[in-house]
Parts: sequence; C-alpha cells; structure tokens
Amino acid sequence: MTSEKIIPSSAFKKKPVWFNLINRTWKSTYGLGTEVKLDKDALIRSAKNICGLSDLGSDFWDEPLDRLIHSINTEANLHPIGRFITKKRLENLLCVRLRAEDYFKKHPEILEPPLYPVTMIVGLQRTGTTKLQRLLSADPDARPLMSWEALNPAPVKGDEHTGKERIRFAKMSEQALKYMSPGFFAIHPVEHLAPEEDIMLLDVSFLSTTAEATMHVPAYAAWLETIDQSVAYAYGAKLLRLLQWQRPGHRWVLKSPHHLEFTDLVYKHYGDVQFVWTHRDVHNAIPSFLSMVAYARGLFSDQVDPHDSAAHWVRKIGHMLDRALAFRQSDTHDQLFVDVPYQELISDSSSVLLKIYQQRGETIHADLQKSFAYAEQKNPHGKYGKHQYQLSDFGITPDFIKEQTKGYQAFLNKLNISNEQQ
Repeated sequence: MTSEKIIPSSAFKKKPVWFNLINRTWKSTYGLGTEVKLDKDALIRSAKNICGLSDLGSDFWDEPLDRLIHSINTEANLHPIGRFITKKRLENLLCVRLRAEDYFKKHPEILEPPLYPVTMIVGLQRTGTTKLQRLLSADPDARPLMSWEALNPAPVKGDEHTGKERIRFAKMSEQALKYMSPGFFAIHPVEHLAPEEDIMLLDVSFLSTTAEATMHVPAYAAWLETIDQSVAYAYGAKLLRLLQWQRPGHRWVLKSPHHLEFTDLVYKHYGDVQFVWTHRDVHNAIPSFLSMVAYARGLFSDQVDPHDSAAHWVRKIGHMLDRALAFRQSDTHDQLFVDVPYQELISDSSSVLLKIYQQRGETIHADLQKSFAYAEQKNPHGKYGKHQYQLSDFGITPDFIKEQTKGYQAFLNKLNISNEQQ
C-alpha cells in the first residue's frame, strides 16, 4: 500500500524544469518581438478570423474585456506561458460567443423554453461544493454542466449532439494542467468528463471573479464590484438554454462560490432555483482556498505574492458572504435555501442528500441511493493527494478572518452550526 501524497501550500512555487526553461528562453527573446500581445480589438479580430463568424450579439458589452486586458497588461506580471495561455483563453471565450450567436440565429427555438429548475450550490470555496455537485449529478434526472461544456458551451464543428470536438479539447486542457501543475488536482480536480463550475459561462461576458482568482488584477477586480452584472447572468441563462437544447435533462445541478455575491441575479435570471449553501469553519476553508489561488496564479506568473492575494481574498470573501446574507434575509428568500454543514457532508452524505430532496418535495428511491453510493466511491476524499496548508503561509491572522466574516459567523450561530460541529 502506498502512502498518501502530501501537497503543501508552498508547492505552487515549484514548476517543472521544462516549464521554467521555456519561460526563461522565451522571455530572453522579447527583444526580437516574441512577446504575446494582448489588445481588445486585435483579440476580437483574431477570434472572428478563427471562427469565420462576425456577430458577437447585440448585447455584447466590450468594456469588461477592455478593462480586464488593461489590468492584465499593467498589473498581472504574466510570464510568457501565462501570456500565451491568457491570449488563447480570451480568444476561445470570444469564439464561444460568436458560435453561440450563430446558433441563436439559425435555431431561434433554442431560447423559447424556460430553463430547467436549478439546484445551485453556493458555498464558499473549499466547503465540499465539488463533492456535493458530483453526488447530485449522479441522479439520472440531473443535468450537470460538464467540464467540457463549461469550456465550450457552444458547439464546435457541428458536434452539438456528441460533443466530440469539445471533449477532445477539454481532455487536452486537463492533461496540460496536470503537466504544468500536478499538485493543483489535490486542491481542485479538473476532469474533462466531470461536472464543473458554471462561473465559466459568466466568463463569456468577461464579468466574473475568475480573473482575480488566477491573476493579480486589482483594478479590474475593484471595478467589478461597482457595476451591475445582470448582463452576465442574462447571457449565462442563454448559454444554459443552448446547452439544454443540445443535451436535455430535467434539473440543472450547478455550483460556484461566485454566486454568493450575486444570489439576487441567480434568482432573477435562472428562474426556479433551490440554493444549497455548504458551510465550514472559515478558519479552515479560507486558508485552503488561498492555497488554491496561489497555485492558480503560479500558472500565469512568477511573481505571486501570497500575502497580497490573501488580504484581497479574505476581504472579498467577507463581501460575498454579506451580499448573500442580505439577499437571504430579505423578503421570503430564506425558504429557497438548504444549509449543509461540511462535516455532515463528509461523514453522512446520505442525510444531506435526503434533506435537499425533501426540501423540494421529492424522495430518494433505492436505485438512486445506489447511484449516489457509486458516485461517492468513485470520487474519494484525497483522490489526487492530501492538500496541506496553514494560515501562516499567507501572512494573515485568525482575527483578520474573524473580523471580515463576523456577519457570517453570527449567522452560523443562529443556525446552530458552530465551528466545533464542523
């Protein structure tokens, strides 16, 4: 029997030899004009040439992309591989939009039906959201967003019914991530045939926290908190309709911590929503997430400051939690939520699943119980190694976390979900 692989939070600093060699060599040739340029208009032209399409839609708003690129160019300090990955990702997001608009024009019936009912998992990062999404997705009636669909929700080369081209692309992306940062999978497994976060649908509008989780872009992140992001959620709903037109189901099973900040927009644009809020002691969840951010940012830059990103994200998490609580505690929204303590999910997932189904007036039959059991067996805790981290790695104190999340911790006390129970 082999011992479990330990992945320390500091391991983000260690890159494969080939990765560092390419970056050093590439950067040494910048004087020859080899630096990858990031420019909004050039990226749009490139995407149109790649796709052979020209219409980004009447609701396309280019300011978010413009601000994101400016922040990347002036603040992010990307290494050569990071700039290359970013350019390709931005081009792909624009191509997704171009292809989606083409399908909306050719098949107007896509946008006619309502969205399926949505079970939206909105817990903080590192609170069991991935485990819960994969469990709920084992229901044959569920319609999870698969990783290959999240990367490319619009069909490629007419693969709307097979996903063949998009699955191939997602598999290559998964393998590339393993080569570049094998330890990342112990923190967040990115498997091309598994469910993934629907925040990637919001990326198509260039309005999401993906950028600040993967790069140092404080100007863009600050601007993002000041604007109405309805346009992103409205377009996200359109992409969900495109996806359910391609692969039907009965109930969406979605998740992203990002939605904590925008539960009001999920409720407004996604229709019949059941919110499932996973809870964990913030003094455990937040350091784990900060380690994930360090890994993610290390894929794009050699100049990752864990202390700076920690200060940014602890405040940001407090802001997200306060926004979610404000929505939940207004009107009759509280009845839309199911609360899931992390420790209960880990130790007795069957009781958690029963609670979720009962809240919407449904039962769990024997065959479904078997499906859930198989899904849990297939995705054991520590599948890719044990993620090890400590708060001192990030230059913040328990008191700072406590101060930024005091409203949330008071809420947990009212629910009788204490740190000791978690």
